[in-house]
Amino acid sequence: MFCYQCEQTAGGSGCTKGGVCGKNEDIQSLQDILLFGLKGMAAYAFHARELGARDEEVDAFMHEALFKTVTNVSFDLDQYLELVLRCGKMNLRTMEMLDKAHVERFGKPIPTEVDTGTRKGPGILITGHDLLDLYELLKQTEGAGINVYTHSEMLPAHGYPELKKFKHLAGNYGGAWQEQKKEFNAFSGAILATTNCVLIPPANSYLGRLYTTGITGIPGATHIAGRDFSGIIKRAKSLPPLPGSPGKKILTGFHHTAILGIADKIVAAVKSGKIKHFFLIGGCDGAKPGRNYYTEFAEKVPKDCVVLTLACGKYRFNKLDFGAIDGIPRLIDVGQCNNTYSAVQVALALANAFNCGVNDLPLSLVLSWFEQKAVAILLTLLSLNIKGIRIGPTPPAFITPNVLKILQEKFDLKLITTPEKDLNDILKR
Repeated sequence: MFCYQCEQTAGGSGCTKGGVCGKNEDIQSLQDILLFGLKGMAAYAFHARELGARDEEVDAFMHEALFKTVTNVSFDLDQYLELVLRCGKMNLRTMEMLDKAHVERFGKPIPTEVDTGTRKGPGILITGHDLLDLYELLKQTEGAGINVYTHSEMLPAHGYPELKKFKHLAGNYGGAWQEQKKEFNAFSGAILATTNCVLIPPANSYLGRLYTTGITGIPGATHIAGRDFSGIIKRAKSLPPLPGSPGKKILTGFHHTAILGIADKIVAAVKSGKIKHFFLIGGCDGAKPGRNYYTEFAEKVPKDCVVLTLACGKYRFNKLDFGAIDGIPRLIDVGQCNNTYSAVQVALALANAFNCGVNDLPLSLVLSWFEQKAVAILLTLLSLNIKGIRIGPTPPAFITPNVLKILQEKFDLKLITTPEKDLNDILKR
């Protein structure tokens, strides 16, 4: 592990802060968890601030927790665990703030069918999380003869009324972030990267038509300041037009207000036995082997069960045909990773409808794990005392065996095994 105190390998000869770094790797592990959680939380707070939303309590907690993470504070394991869970609670507050900012600016999302093909003509592909960037791009390209396509975490934008009203918001192109080198190379138009994970383009590929904005940057790409997209619009018009090709329709836009609008149908389907179980299968995606588990798991979910999904992990299976149960889609795309807030609201509402706790619901969470936002979300779920969560495909490297054991004992946190075994264990409860 790395010591943030003396910037040396923890426990190495250059380590000078013995009490916190190196001598107690479990304390260091919890510090790492907290630091990653704060990074994820800060990303959500940044998106909200771009829309004019700010919470002084969130800001104060980030300052406090960051100070306690990077300075030699003599906390024991229980005190650091409490701080980690506080981070989860504050992240929920941050996601609520962002959700409110999105709804106030762009309207309440509604279930929307999205085309994954392309239209003939010039195009701009936009990737990332910042919906304000997309809105400004759509305004500036209106009437310009350019089609705009979303990519990766921008897919849920199609459900927002103030965004979907633009007729040249043509569809969603491609899938999760780790496929972008292949997908961006195949897309003949211009590409705009907002706040997503952006990979260094391969040599002699699409760097000359890649633009970045906001806090995103790639060496050699053109950076756009102040959301003035005239340069990328001009470039898109000069590039070879997309030939146009048909694509599959996929659904998105299941904000908690939309799901709760059919709560009576969902409750009735559960009480009648038509819906036996709900699975939340989502999280961050990646290229590491083993993530086909999530595709296989979704495929094997029995037909009397419903799959909720969010974040880019959904691209493992969101083009599969899951059908419906009494008009209720069996695959419900809640949105971006920050829309975990919506998933929490749905779970709380169902628990209230059935007069039970969330842990008593026929609901299981199976999450793919990758980066800081995933850490923040997991901490939020643990802070709500949600138990039995399965994570994978491998244990996080920064969690020591002892800290993992503590989390397993306290929250029944589980590591994934095989789709067959995990499904069997869940459904036999």
